Amino acid sequence: MNSVRLLVFPVISLFLVAPSYSDVIPNDSYIAGYATGILKRDFKLDLSSLIVRNGIITLSVPQLSSKDRAQILKMLSEIPGVNSVKLLETDNQQRSAAITSPPTEEGTPASSASPFVSDSTALPTGFLPAGHLFKPLLADPRWAHFSAAYRNYVGDNLDGNNNGSVSFGETIPFYRANLGQSTIQWEAGLQAGVFSDFNLDARSSDLINTDFIASAYSSMRKGQLSAFARIYHQSSHLGDEFLLRTRLERINLSYEGADLRFSQELPYGVRIYGGGGGIFHKNPSTIKPWSVQYGIEFRSPWRINFAAMRPILAVDFKNFEQNNWRLDVSARAGVQFDNFGAFNRRLQFLIEYYNGNSPTGQFNKEAVQYLGIGAHYHF
Repeated sequence: MNSVRLLVFPVISLFLVAPSYSDVIPNDSYIAGYATGILKRDFKLDLSSLIVRNGIITLSVPQLSSKDRAQILKMLSEIPGVNSVKLLETDNQQRSAAITSPPTEEGTPASSASPFVSDSTALPTGFLPAGHLFKPLLADPRWAHFSAAYRNYVGDNLDGNNNGSVSFGETIPFYRANLGQSTIQWEAGLQAGVFSDFNLDARSSDLINTDFIASAYSSMRKGQLSAFARIYHQSSHLGDEFLLRTRLERINLSYEGADLRFSQELPYGVRIYGGGGGIFHKNPSTIKPWSVQYGIEFRSPWRINFAAMRPILAVDFKNFEQNNWRLDVSARAGVQFDNFGAFNRRLQFLIEYYNGNSPTGQFNKEAVQYLGIGAHYHF
């Protein structure tokens, strides 16, 4: 209970304080000014054609490279209060064969120019495209990304109560296309991650375990609904120092599996998701195959202006047949820095809490509970 209080109090304080430093839910005038400033600062575009109605940004621009187009769509769609972005692209010759502009909410043309319309979910297509159709699962302990965290385990832990955890991973789309003539997009690529835990109580900060996960995936998106399916391999490897010191019997844990998740993005930064999967070609063969996963996330539409950061809250739930469907809960809360990033990733500082069977390799039958804090890079 003390650990829960340690987690809950900072989270409540963060969300109580945030509105006092933040704007109210932005109106169309605020969004228009924000968007105009971004376009002028980062792309040297001074566009009087920019229109915002009911949180929908519509603007006419000259033809853009796929990279600039993706960056503009991403940056504008992340402005607090924006529901979607429509780029009306025209060539430099102002094509004589006019293409009818799509109606706005009021039913009038958004622009008299000849538009090629795309919304905030229509990403560049082709080989090695920019962006991702399926957003990362922020509280999933095994979502491939770059992170470093300190964790304090409650009660007796198999190897120390003060652990360090790092992950190295990436999701790389290889190819993206539209599904026929529809607005549905699909992509295929690779996702891989390495997850390692260290015993900080040991003299040499012994490596406890490393999990390797590699997968081929396919994802789809239509509007705010997206899906992510993969076939993956996972193996677990104990650290040498850990084995020598504990004399633990090593299990050659290795298996392949497949899973599918669906995600729906809701107003005001809320997102829900769910899915499940199974494993095959497993070692040891006694592993029970089935699992389900579901969760909810909140990326605040309010921003704490003095530091250009926004609050984040995510909770992930998993149930494994192997553990008699016991509930595993992973919760993370903190802030994302909007103006600070590396390799097109956003920096997040998150408090984390976990209660359930260990997500770490062959320790999956061990019940653990920990409280921690970490830095994460997410796209």
